[in-house]
Amino acid sequence: MKTDTIMEQLNRDGVVCVDSNCPGDTFALGQFLGETVCPGQVFTLIGDLGVGKTVLTQGLAKGLGITEPVNSPTFTIVQEYEEGRIPFYHFDVYRIGSPDEMDEIGYEDYVYGEGVTLIEWANLIEEILPEHYLCITIEKDLEKGFDYRRISLKRI
Repeated sequence: MKTDTIMEQLNRDGVVCVDSNCPGDTFALGQFLGETVCPGQVFTLIGDLGVGKTVLTQGLAKGLGITEPVNSPTFTIVQEYEEGRIPFYHFDVYRIGSPDEMDEIGYEDYVYGEGVTLIEWANLIEEILPEHYLCITIEKDLEKGFDYRRISLKRI
C-alpha cells in the first residue's frame, strides 16, 4: 500500500491495515510516520516479542532525522532523543508493575509535551493513555511467511 493511500484511508476511516513482507517494509512504514508526525503526537505500539516493534521504532526515528542507534528501553523505561526535528521519547513499559509507576518518571511531561512519544506495550497502561493517539498493532501470520506482518493503525 502506498503511503498516500495509507494516510487517506486513516484520515477517512480512522483505521488502516498494512501488509509488511519483510523488516524493510516495517522500517519504511515507521520512517513514513516519522516524516509526517507533528509535535505532541503519541503512538502506542502493541505486539508480541519479536514482531518488529523495534524495527518500526527505528524507522520512525530515522523519519524524524535521528541518526544515533535506537534500541528498546526495556530496563530504562524511557529513552530520549533530542537530535531530530522534533524530540522523540521512546517508552517500553513491559516491566512496569502498575500505571502509578509512570508518575515517578515524569510520564505526563513527555506525553503532553511538544515531542513525539511512542509507547511499547501500551496496553499495560491503558488507563493513563491520553484521550487521542495512534494505536499501532503488529501481528505475525506464519501462513503468509516467516517475515510477514500485519500492521494495523487506528486513531483513538
